[in-house]
Amino acid sequence: MRSLFETERLFKRREILAGAGGLALAGTAGAKALFAEPDRHFRLRSRMTSYAFGEVVTRGLVRSEDNALPRVLRLRQGKPAIIDYTNGLEDYSTMHWHGIRLPNAMDGFPYLTQFPIGQNETFRYEFTPPDAGTYWYHPHCMTMSQMALGLTGILIVEEADDLSFDADIPLNLKDFRLTEDRSVLPYFTARGAWRYLRQCTNSKLATVACLRCARWRTDPIALRGTDTTRVHKLVFPDVPGQIIAWDGHPIEEAILWPTIEAPLLLGPGQRVDVAFVAPAREGQEVVFTGLLGRTPFVVAKMRAIGQDLQRAKDDLQPLPRNSFEKPDIEAAIIQEIVVGRTPKGDGTNNGLCGTFDYIFWSINRNPWPGDAVEGTGPVLTMHQGQSYILRMRNESPNLHPIHLHGLVFKPIRSNLRHIPAYFTDTLLLLKDEIVDIAVLADNPGDWAFHCHVIEHQKTGLSGYIRVV
Repeated sequence: MRSLFETERLFKRREILAGAGGLALAGTAGAKALFAEPDRHFRLRSRMTSYAFGEVVTRGLVRSEDNALPRVLRLRQGKPAIIDYTNGLEDYSTMHWHGIRLPNAMDGFPYLTQFPIGQNETFRYEFTPPDAGTYWYHPHCMTMSQMALGLTGILIVEEADDLSFDADIPLNLKDFRLTEDRSVLPYFTARGAWRYLRQCTNSKLATVACLRCARWRTDPIALRGTDTTRVHKLVFPDVPGQIIAWDGHPIEEAILWPTIEAPLLLGPGQRVDVAFVAPAREGQEVVFTGLLGRTPFVVAKMRAIGQDLQRAKDDLQPLPRNSFEKPDIEAAIIQEIVVGRTPKGDGTNNGLCGTFDYIFWSINRNPWPGDAVEGTGPVLTMHQGQSYILRMRNESPNLHPIHLHGLVFKPIRSNLRHIPAYFTDTLLLLKDEIVDIAVLADNPGDWAFHCHVIEHQKTGLSGYIRVV
């Protein structure tokens, strides 16, 4: 197995303090730049297409662009946005705006918030993003196939006021299981759903990397995890820098710079924003790496170009905080949530969004019966304006990135580790871990609550939280 990496698009504006006149992505000379004007009316159309990983074309992929990397959407904080999504596939689809606090009807979860979109139908998503930061978009109908085949993209909400970074480069990590001739391998296996990471024996794993020097966006994978299954272990280069935001929101306490001895764990759906100073000497490279076990591999390379701009790490100013009411921890109501394997269940009925013959996982020991099953109640009901502490207990030996739609929460304690202070929408729950998260029920509606390893979600580890 080996990994192939391709860089997406270079954006010139914010988020890297460049010690040289700029940064070039190694091997991407002449790469097309996409400057999406904030506040515009976007139009996306899903389609079957092809893409060349290196010199060989892979067919049978799903994208919103023909023979190209996923489009990066840029919105403006506090400004209305319109995104018309047309489904160009034979299968049904929806689109979800991961991490955005928006009206429930715009969330894109099939049956729970909208009816699936048929072929050549268009659904208009209209919302005003209240928070700046790094987010992403992906389908939530036929999720396993459409995401695995590439229908994911980065969504950046620009701050209301411009920031003084020298360069802004998104990085979107997305794995593809390919044979030696670069054809697509099956994206779902029962063993993969039982575990948490696909097996890649006798195959190549091609990862599309889209760098946003300072904000890494990894769907899963979202760096951003837009992948459906992979938990990345990331090591940052030995340059002056710091993590400035997590899952879109500015950090409230320092997060240690990841090293090979202590890499950064980034699960599907999570994002991390990084600011750093580029080398002063032109031509010097900055290399971000990942670990497969203890074996490092290159995630992305950047090369310093132009004259030294004399930047320093101390020049970096904190990101402006997003404005929302915080949960009252002292007055919070505690609710227990158990994540684990299931003692029952024969399969899931997702209606027009695909069914699965397997049930392996559950929340509170009740597996999700499927998106299209009527009469399924919420995991819990929260009252608007009330603060809650969700005590999440992982009773399995697997890692689970737990994602809550429509709301943000703050991890406050773990039985296994110190979790830095930040607000988020996705938490990587470790083996045997118990984590308390604080959430204010400030957005009414039925909000999906699930593991973002999609093979886990589609085999039972899903549900919803109701805010009334």
